[in-house]
Amino acid sequence: MRLGYNKPLYILPFDHRRSLQTGMFGWKGALSPEQTAQTAAAKQVIYDGLNAAVAAVVPKDRAGILVDEQFGAAILREAARSGYITCAPAEKSGQEEFDFEYGEDFARHIEAFHPTFCKVLVRYNPEGDTRLNQRQATRLRRLSDYLHAHDRQYMFELLVPATPEQLHQEGGDHKRYDQERRPALLVRAIQALQETGVEPDVWKIEGLDRREDCAKVAETFRHDGRGEVGCIVLGRGEDESHVHTWLATAARRLASGTRGELSDAFAMFRAKHAAWLDDFALFMALKEAHQGAAWSTWEPDIARRTPAALDCWSQCLAETVSCQHALQFLFFRQ
Repeated sequence: MRLGYNKPLYILPFDHRRSLQTGMFGWKGALSPEQTAQTAAAKQVIYDGLNAAVAAVVPKDRAGILVDEQFGAAILREAARSGYITCAPAEKSGQEEFDFEYGEDFARHIEAFHPTFCKVLVRYNPEGDTRLNQRQATRLRRLSDYLHAHDRQYMFELLVPATPEQLHQEGGDHKRYDQERRPALLVRAIQALQETGVEPDVWKIEGLDRREDCAKVAETFRHDGRGEVGCIVLGRGEDESHVHTWLATAARRLASGTRGELSDAFAMFRAKHAAWLDDFALFMALKEAHQGAAWSTWEPDIARRTPAALDCWSQCLAETVSCQHALQFLFFRQ
């Protein structure tokens, strides 16, 4: 089976277990049958939402779910029958060290549900506990070998939390660690895992702010014959403005014309939708330039859309307008 998955993929994750029990329901210890049923019912509501989204607009061949066997066994089976992409976690929930949820019986549980992807969540800092990293890498290599030997795909969610010493060196500033230290550590973590023989088809990584860091990470997980390996970028709980910044960064790269076939498709999209796209993009750029204020409060000339004002503002906001074009293209492709 060829390594990688390089298609559009939109995953709805609801494989939360320990955090759901304690954070949402406030339950401690072993669950009763009634509590287990209540948790499973909550997850069914999320799955119903996916069905509604696909019925309305989301392309089914790009839509997937990530749900656990403990509370979502029925959902996994139903989703597979319905033709969705399915992902099931292999890790024990709520642990700092990766280990198999079902121990030595992990393979039987994978085969019982035949998920498109087997997913792991791993905390791995290359400057952290060496023995911990080695134990995790050994288990993760074992899973990697098993999945590829049985034509299953491997989804790897990699977190690189700061060690106490690293955080101390950054003055206790988590944001500074994220921006200045984490990108290089992420690259080293991917390299170390690859050298151990861990070969995911899709990586899941927390978002990075700088374009050069994104490019370096992409180069790392796709080097040496791994050109089809995919990547899902996680929002990390950031607010709307931060997520918009990430989207705008991607859009600027697309608008630059350096993305090959994707840039060609973007040019065709702009030509096809020129009747509304140009005006819409300029309006959104103007709204951004005016800090979201209503158009009736803008300068009189541009509020009245005089030709001279439109020409002037179009030139001044050319980059932002192009970014808006690209954002609309990306939204239309979902």
